[in-house]
Amino acid sequence: MAKDDSIVQEKAANKDQDVLQEPPRYKVLLHNDDYTTMDFVVMILQIVFHKNTEEATRIMLNVHHQGIGIAGVYTREIAETKVAIVHQMAKQHQFPLRCSLEKDC
Repeated sequence: MAKDDSIVQEKAANKDQDVLQEPPRYKVLLHNDDYTTMDFVVMILQIVFHKNTEEATRIMLNVHHQGIGIAGVYTREIAETKVAIVHQMAKQHQFPLRCSLEKDC
């Protein structure tokens, strides 16, 4: 095999690795506060994050007892959109619910 052929194959292999790499994922986190109702948090989890009642209740209880709960894990753009929707809905219902994102390991 010629030297030029091995360089071309190496570049092609590196290009394939770049193409196959998945985008980074981000956790969307809900934060506990003293004012937002549990029912509202469950509703947010069902509407925005498409959780069933059982899973939404479990996540809400994590938020309530641990101060924070993971609503879902998404690509950055989707996570940012969901955070914005949560903040908009909370504002409309006059709740101070905080939502943030954190890079998933």
